[in-house]
Amino acid sequence: MNFLLRGCFVVFVLVKASTVSINPELDNEWLSWKSFHKKLYQEVRKDAAFRRNVWEQNLQYIEKHNTDYFMGKHTFAVGMNQFGDMTVEEFSNLLNRRNTRQYNNKTCNIFTADDKTDLPQSVDWRPKGYVTGVKDQKACGSCWAFCTTGVLEGQWFKKTGKLISLSEQYLMDCSQSVGNHGCNGGSSIHSLLFIKEKGINSEESYPYTAKLRTWRPYMSMPKNSERDLAAAVATVGPIAVGFDAGRASFMFYKSGIYYDEACSKTVMDHGLLVVGYGTEAGEPYWIVKNSWGVKWGNSGYFHTAKDKGNNCGIASYAHYPVV
Repeated sequence: MNFLLRGCFVVFVLVKASTVSINPELDNEWLSWKSFHKKLYQEVRKDAAFRRNVWEQNLQYIEKHNTDYFMGKHTFAVGMNQFGDMTVEEFSNLLNRRNTRQYNNKTCNIFTADDKTDLPQSVDWRPKGYVTGVKDQKACGSCWAFCTTGVLEGQWFKKTGKLISLSEQYLMDCSQSVGNHGCNGGSSIHSLLFIKEKGINSEESYPYTAKLRTWRPYMSMPKNSERDLAAAVATVGPIAVGFDAGRASFMFYKSGIYYDEACSKTVMDHGLLVVGYGTEAGEPYWIVKNSWGVKWGNSGYFHTAKDKGNNCGIASYAHYPVV
């Protein structure tokens, strides 16, 4: 049931930037984008030119995708964001180096849906106080730590009525003994087992005080079961999941219901938090919290296809701690 996470993208080359000439008609847009995202490059013309070329190719990709979106070929739109001057390959080299170490445990229980219970048509735990604000992992393969704290924050709130932002940095610094490696990857399940034994600090107090310690084993959903995931989201709270985020379409996601039939259902390279579900024009979707800051997606969140063949493996490795 373990999934090991180092970042958010798999390797493929989106652009060959060095072969593209600069379009001077985009000068003002380029300068505005750099200013908004506070981008500073080395005082080397080659570096600045390379970043400009990458940005222009990504802009072309975004424009083509959105043209197809308005023609009804996609269910979601994309947009330029803070990642616009990087290739997907660069993101992969920086973030996606999977850790294959296994960590044996016998504490996993299985959560399954009660077939006699009707689930609500929609669920959203954000206005009910279960979810902290969107965080930003920055240039670090630490999404495993963010989905760990997110799912625990929700369950701690459910038990105590107190929403406490927990420290990802504590997990990055202190949980190497269970196979986590800071910015070089880790596992949310390993992290929950570590916290069960050692506790965790609040984000405000790390590294010295306010540890939250005790809970029983974590629960996992049957693999690939969106029905069981929906039941857990509806009755338990936010749920940690794995996701195949290795697409340019996800890198630049902006709005709509994300779906990519080429996504893997077995190779999960990113950790996320499902905070609810709903429907739009009759199409069901999951509400998911990311850890790339509020400038990405829809203020740090996205909707992704629900009950559509376990899109991108969202129900392949779902779990939560029993607080």
